[in-house]
Amino acid sequence: MDAFTPSEMRASADTAAPHYQEGSVRALLDTDLITPATRAVLLNRLAPHADSPPRFFNAREWATLCAMCRRLIPQPERAAPIQLPVDIDERLADDKADGWRYDVLPSDPEAYRRGLRGIDETAEAVFGAPFTTLDATQQDTVLHAVQAGTAPGPTWSALPPKLFFEELLAEITESYYSHPLAQEEIGFAGMADAHGWQTVGLGARAPFEPVPRVSPATTRAVTVSATTPHVVADAQHQDALVVACEPGASAWRYTPSEEIDVVVVGTGAGGAPLLARLARAGLKVVALEAGCRWDAAKDFATDERAQSKLYWSDERLSAGRDPTHFGRNNSGIGVGGSTLHYTAYVPRPQPDDFRLRSEFGAGADWPLTYAQLEPYFEEVERTLGVSGPASYPWGPPRRTSYPLAPLPLNGAAQLMERGCATLGIQTSPAANAALSGSYYQPGIGWRAACTNRGFCEAGCTTGAKASMDVTFLPLAVAAGAEIRAECFATRIETDARGRVTAVVYHHGGVEHRQRCRAVFLCAGAVETPRLLLLNSLANDSGQVGRNFMAHVGLQLWGRFADEIRPFKGIPGALISEDMHRARDADFVGGYLLQSIGVLPVTYASQVARGRGLWGEPLRAHMRTYNHTAGINVLGDCLPYDENFLELSNELDARGLQKPRIHFSLGENECRMRDHAERTMRRIWAAAGAADVWTYSRTAHTIGTCRMGTDPAAAVVDADCRAFHVPGVYVCDNSVFPSALSVNPALTIMALALRTADCFLARAREGAAA
Repeated sequence: MDAFTPSEMRASADTAAPHYQEGSVRALLDTDLITPATRAVLLNRLAPHADSPPRFFNAREWATLCAMCRRLIPQPERAAPIQLPVDIDERLADDKADGWRYDVLPSDPEAYRRGLRGIDETAEAVFGAPFTTLDATQQDTVLHAVQAGTAPGPTWSALPPKLFFEELLAEITESYYSHPLAQEEIGFAGMADAHGWQTVGLGARAPFEPVPRVSPATTRAVTVSATTPHVVADAQHQDALVVACEPGASAWRYTPSEEIDVVVVGTGAGGAPLLARLARAGLKVVALEAGCRWDAAKDFATDERAQSKLYWSDERLSAGRDPTHFGRNNSGIGVGGSTLHYTAYVPRPQPDDFRLRSEFGAGADWPLTYAQLEPYFEEVERTLGVSGPASYPWGPPRRTSYPLAPLPLNGAAQLMERGCATLGIQTSPAANAALSGSYYQPGIGWRAACTNRGFCEAGCTTGAKASMDVTFLPLAVAAGAEIRAECFATRIETDARGRVTAVVYHHGGVEHRQRCRAVFLCAGAVETPRLLLLNSLANDSGQVGRNFMAHVGLQLWGRFADEIRPFKGIPGALISEDMHRARDADFVGGYLLQSIGVLPVTYASQVARGRGLWGEPLRAHMRTYNHTAGINVLGDCLPYDENFLELSNELDARGLQKPRIHFSLGENECRMRDHAERTMRRIWAAAGAADVWTYSRTAHTIGTCRMGTDPAAAVVDADCRAFHVPGVYVCDNSVFPSALSVNPALTIMALALRTADCFLARAREGAAA
């Protein structure tokens, strides 16, 4: 086993040392606590890199990059150090992107070449020698100048040094803390695919360990009839039953020459419920999904970096004063869409969320009411098997209870509950689309209870998290729907009357055309407007791509004396909506507060970007990872003319124009963010936090194909029909007139079911006529 020096293994003076001992990760490989997929990933990471020349960088660039990595993350003495430069070289050589880049930066390959040249220019200007020849103190001086944006050198006149440094630091930090040995340093035990309250090498539960609601159990496969009555298993059920839910493994059912009823583009929160509803009504429906069809048991390793394949990686250009981060932050790909990696937070919006303009004179009202969506909220919650409280303190009284009891509170939730209680702020266990007990779903079978291992930000290996691949999509396939994976829609064809006749898509490098009578665009608030703009469709109002919104999503972190283990339990276990309409608000709308768990790579990246830590300060901070807990705000956002999506002049690998998204927080959002920060700091102070800091971010993509009643000011009507193109429907978060002060997934699904019902009712009326 690689040896660590005592100083490297020792945690900072005011926290306990990590529980993990040397060799614990390698010992884990010999247990049955990890799946074969996870074992394969860990073994690959632990294998030494071949000592071969770089594939992308030239010799001088490579030497400079290696020297920078040694200063940015100084490693302990190891027989085989973690090869950070190799990861960067391989990514650039393979031309892999991560879903977005700052619009003011050139492409990643060009940015790295220029940036490394700029590092040497700065070293020459300040010390008269190349970076690689400087001593450690001099190299740090150069890096501090680049990070501060004050570095001399002609390269920096065309390449913002601060942004280049931020991107480089974030990439190598993510690379380092995705390695099992680095995770061992900080006491991360989350790679074990065991129940969340079991930790390798530890016996009893530690402080703030989630208390299990069900006993650990082996699962047994069963055949369940679709006519079996809907029942919910007892919370202490010992043998959790599970049925594999493989969505659509059959060959293509319809031929391109056959005119089908509907093509659905996208299989996430919008597309999947639509597909199920339309198929069960007997329609011929095909879904086009740009990503792969995943097998959870084989493809979902309990590893953050391995699960990056679930994030949309096609590059989007992010502009504005507050550029939005895409990829992992808000975009997914694969059969199931973003629900494959959403954290399953599904609170309902409140009735006044739909009347923002009526209430405040700002923003926009929905052409729908809460009452119209309420039965669909109930249906979605039943289908997903939502776990939630028996009594919810905010909003109108529920007509039906949540199907399951709440999930246990993890460390962050317990701390937030403590701090809020001290301040008189009301809290409640949150509604989560993850099972607190085994659950039977008609038409699918049993799904096993959540094990509280906390890996909700990536693919769930057990089916406890209600992503679309284990809920609506199996229902759709059973009813005759066809799902075509790895099919990227590029064109929508219309006839002389303007009616939809076909959807053109790429699969396996070949162009295909599926004839259809209608198309439902459910690809999200970036790809849906992009496809409409590429085809010059449904934009008579000029509103396609306009009104882009992103939730205020400030996160606040703190360090606690107790060991929290932030990777345990459902990430968002506790909620407060006391600030939905805060009494002292100086802003329009409102926000909710939620506790947040976090996995190590995500947290390390935020520390790099948000605090700018590197070198020994970064490693010292990360050694307090197990003592870290967070709280998060999710707040409304108003639409502004300056926030929009457009087609750039850059082309992607398919020859299509990349989307450029402009986003800047308005004065209203800044006031809301500041109010939320003050509130969260008070809560964390009451809970006993030290070293409190914030990470500024936005969440979700919303509003680029607005729903409304006026064809001159909206893209679709209340039934999600495009005003100016017969047969085109849009049903995802792009149609939201306002952002809502809750996570969007539940509303998207409810809206999809209502849209399908309206479409079917209109079809019946047409047939009767």
